[in-house]
Amino acid sequence: MAVQKLGRGLIDRIVKVIDFRVDDRTRGLAARVNDLEHATADHRRRLDSAERSLEEARGDLRWARAELDRLIPHVAAQEGRLETLRESIALVPNADPPQLAEARTLIEEIQRQHAQIRVRLAGISRYEDRLRRLEDRAEQPVTQ
Repeated sequence: MAVQKLGRGLIDRIVKVIDFRVDDRTRGLAARVNDLEHATADHRRRLDSAERSLEEARGDLRWARAELDRLIPHVAAQEGRLETLRESIALVPNADPPQLAEARTLIEEIQRQHAQIRVRLAGISRYEDRLRRLEDRAEQPVTQ
C-alpha cells in the first residue's frame, strides 16, 4: 500500500508537470489561434467589401458598355455627316470679294425673311388660339 501511495504521488507529480508544460504551450497556441481568428474575420470582412465594390464596378461597366453600344451608331452617323460636309466644302469654288459680299447679302436677306415668317407664324398661332377659346366658349351652355 505504501508503494502504491508513493507510486500515485509520483504519477500525480509527473501528470502535474506534464499538464503545466502542455498548458504553457497551449496558452501560446490559443493566443495564436485567437489572433488568426481575428485576422481571418478581418480578411473576410475586407473580402466581402471588395466583392461588393467589384460587383458595383461590374454594374457600372455593364451600364457604360450599354451606353457605348447605344452611342456608337450615332457617332458613326455624325462622322458620315462630317465627311459629307468636308466634301461639300472642298467642292465650293473660290469666290472673289464682290461675290462673297453678294452671297452675304443674300444670306442676310434670307435670314431677315425667315425672321418675318416666324413672327407671322407666331401671330397666326395666337390668332388660332384665341379663335379656339372663343369656339370653346360658344359651345358651352349658357347658365342663368
